[in-house]
Amino acid sequence: MTQVGVRQFPCTQCGAKVEFAPGTDELECPYCGHRTAIPRSEAAIEERDFHSGLSELESGAEMEEVQSVACSSCAALVEPPPSAEAFPCPYCGSSIVATAKSQRLIKPQALLPFRVARDKATELFRTWIRKLWFAPSSLKKLARLEGRLQGLYTPYWTFDAATVSRYTGQRGDNYTVTRTRTVMRNGRPVSETYQATEIRWRPAAGTVSRDFDDVLVVGSASLPRELAEELEPWDVTNLVPYADEYLSGFIAERYQVDLRQGWLRAEERMDEVIRGDVRRDIGGDHQRIHTLDTVHSGVTYKHVLLPMWICSYKYKQKVYRFLVNARTGEVQGQRPWSWVKITLAVLVVAAIALAIYSSTR
Repeated sequence: MTQVGVRQFPCTQCGAKVEFAPGTDELECPYCGHRTAIPRSEAAIEERDFHSGLSELESGAEMEEVQSVACSSCAALVEPPPSAEAFPCPYCGSSIVATAKSQRLIKPQALLPFRVARDKATELFRTWIRKLWFAPSSLKKLARLEGRLQGLYTPYWTFDAATVSRYTGQRGDNYTVTRTRTVMRNGRPVSETYQATEIRWRPAAGTVSRDFDDVLVVGSASLPRELAEELEPWDVTNLVPYADEYLSGFIAERYQVDLRQGWLRAEERMDEVIRGDVRRDIGGDHQRIHTLDTVHSGVTYKHVLLPMWICSYKYKQKVYRFLVNARTGEVQGQRPWSWVKITLAVLVVAAIALAIYSSTR
């Protein structure tokens, strides 16, 4: 079992703590600017057998001892920054007192290093806020605040599986029929014919197969799943073997969604795709799925860390989050609405419409 402590790397020139420089494979000193290359591992990033992984959780194999602290507000589990007695939670902004506890967790196998630098992420943050319609004025002040963005490595699971799915259902094909109806014309009832669309249903059954590769499941319980999935896609083909140096200067979250829970969510994501395959296999204009039985085989997994810039802020006691995919620059966020601004806008539109109507009379 490996003991993981706080990650600190001294500058070989001046001795100050160096940090990973996004978009490079180097550590950079913020004081003297000296850069040091991160040794690139040639080790292969291997998929691990899922069922063996569950057994290893019992035996303690492939585990590590980690130091982490929990946010009392949102329960996020993060590694404390070096020499920090308290720091803001990346997910809700609450102050976390850095009283670490030890845990045994599955070791990350790989990660995607930060590519989007803080300055670029801050620019994206400001642009996003400025474009918000009907946002409270106090929210837009955040665009002028420095240091709100935090670099965070978020835990993810990836799953591979081969699937065979047997289904029963119905196929519906549209056809038209001619019908007659009575309508009123010039005050008199008149019969007319029209074309109506009907659906002819017939039984359907079959089998579909699909191989899934790197189905992503976020391992954080503090980050809303829907928001995390909107940051996709991730360039997981560019994963590099895990190395402490890449985390220098950033916060790393520990997973709260464990391997077994992650697989259940992966099954849900696979099922969504499989149902699309079934509907295409049934064909026709409409489809009904009555039964669906899927067998998963060759299930493998990886535990990886993916980089994002995150800003959390509170408005009227509710927490909102802004995220940047630190590989692609994809932006996603939550926002409050100013109902005062919305009401005023509605009144202005109504007043303009009334003025136009009055001028045409």
